[in-house]
Amino acid sequence: MKTRDKIVLAALELFNTHGERNITTNHIAAHIDISPGNLYYHFRNKQEIVREIFSLYSNELLERFTPIQGQQESLVLLKHYLDSIFTLMWKYRFFYANLPEILQRDDHLHEDYIQVQEKLQGNLINIMRAFVELELLDVKEDEMKSLVTTLHLIASSWLGYQSAMSQKTQVTEQVIYQGMLQMIAVVKPKATEQGLEQLQLLEDGVKAIHA
Repeated sequence: MKTRDKIVLAALELFNTHGERNITTNHIAAHIDISPGNLYYHFRNKQEIVREIFSLYSNELLERFTPIQGQQESLVLLKHYLDSIFTLMWKYRFFYANLPEILQRDDHLHEDYIQVQEKLQGNLINIMRAFVELELLDVKEDEMKSLVTTLHLIASSWLGYQSAMSQKTQVTEQVIYQGMLQMIAVVKPKATEQGLEQLQLLEDGVKAIHA
């Protein structure tokens, strides 16, 4: 693995474990046993590393939430998107947990974030339309943007909300699963009879994982 990639992966691990604000470039260099000078050869400062991680996150986010073409079983599709939510929130949990702070100190990153989220919202609306066509959801066209915004809001702010509600909240897999259950609860009122059965299966599966 190239040194640049090692730096990014080490930073992601340390940010997730200890919080991005508590980690310096010296911590990252020491973690992979390179000199600070070697790290600075690849990245001028920690913020450049954060931007690189965001680029990886953005690519994975848009890839995972691109509407899937072709015939797929409805439960398989629902599980794919739900698993993607969990994977992203866990893999990049430091970013979700401190989103406002990270964006406020970097205008360039903030601009990139907005552009990515606008693309994501368009993809999510198309995914929602696909679920309507599969007769899993009963959502009118003029309701889709509002529902997508609510789901997006839960996903992007769930970890921050949990931290605000408790002085000792740690980001665990269970906390993320609770966020997924919250999203299922929001969608349920818009589900058809068939869709409700599928959502219930997913909900039971999520609950069983951390029972």
